[in-house]
Amino acid sequence: MIDGKTISISLFSGAGGLDIGMEQAGFHTVSVVEKDRDATKTLALNRPHLNKSAVPREIEKVSSQDLLLEGSEVLGLGRIIHPGEVDLVTGGPPCQPFSTAGKRGSVVDPRGSLFMDFIRVVREVQPRFFVMENVRGLLSAAIRHRPINQRGENFLPLEADEMQGAALKVVLAEMNELGYKVVYNLLDAADYGVPQNRERIIFLGSRDGESITFPFATHSKDAKILPQWLTLRDALKDLVDLKPEFTPYSENRLKYLRLLKEGQNWKYLPEDLKKEAMGGAYMSGGGKVGFYRRLSWSKPSPTITTCPHQKATDMCHPEELRPLSVRECAKIQTFPDDWIFCGSVTSKYKQIGNAVPVLLANQIGNYLYDVIQGNKPKGKEIVEQLSLFPL
Repeated sequence: MIDGKTISISLFSGAGGLDIGMEQAGFHTVSVVEKDRDATKTLALNRPHLNKSAVPREIEKVSSQDLLLEGSEVLGLGRIIHPGEVDLVTGGPPCQPFSTAGKRGSVVDPRGSLFMDFIRVVREVQPRFFVMENVRGLLSAAIRHRPINQRGENFLPLEADEMQGAALKVVLAEMNELGYKVVYNLLDAADYGVPQNRERIIFLGSRDGESITFPFATHSKDAKILPQWLTLRDALKDLVDLKPEFTPYSENRLKYLRLLKEGQNWKYLPEDLKKEAMGGAYMSGGGKVGFYRRLSWSKPSPTITTCPHQKATDMCHPEELRPLSVRECAKIQTFPDDWIFCGSVTSKYKQIGNAVPVLLANQIGNYLYDVIQGNKPKGKEIVEQLSLFPL
């Protein structure tokens, strides 16, 4: 804390979803690192005081000294911020290698990825806390994938780096090498008031060994104790989107979507059209629930992706023959209505789909801010959550 302000440095900032939530909780973002050109324009437009750091740059080429100097200038200090004075470092290193949506063979050793630059900055800046976000796939990812047809009694046993969870063990080992006390958990954004089912793994690190955990959920699926999950209708009921930006469907897609109602997908097509509509995917395994999917007003949105018109993860409007618009996606991700996104429609979708929901970030931020302020944070007693994924 400097001059009464809680200071945050943002890595892999994207369009700023994680940062907005933290700022709403009381943190002051003093430096950002992001390499996407449009995302940095978005950050600079909405946060002009960050225009010096909100330029396209690769984290591998950014020193911790740069970040501390930029923070000093934003705060108007007559000196550079010292290691240990920053309250928080946040970020979500690129998650594609750990995603179960990608090819299993693409999983890589975290020690050779940008994750290590996140670790480097934490080691050098020494913030009181860090927050790292990643996809659920990290929980089960192997470092090296062995094809299914090369497993079993006729093959050698799986080696340590081929086992499920091998990548997570490396991530935790690197975090623990920092000397930080680390907890982690799989959170569904819908449990925290976000009108979207979006599961992400969140890591919290404490430099001083403080007892930290995760904030209480505010909503639940069954609504027995907590209010029920918010729905797509809740998310969009107050949205004014007179000229929605979206990528139109091809006529080949519209041919089938016209036959579907709210909440339906390809399984509701006439029997004689299902195979034709699905093509090669018809014989593949899995539920394929995202194909030709019209969203339901009465349920939370599925996970907002970087491409809402993609065939396998369709996000068709419940009533209109179009994908969700840019602004509708932003609303579901709980971005403020006045947050402006720069770039093409495709780029805007990407920025929004990659973001941490603002409200989820805010709930985590509120918890950590209370710890820093010496208040008893809500959720401190929830130690049983961690038993799901023991360290």
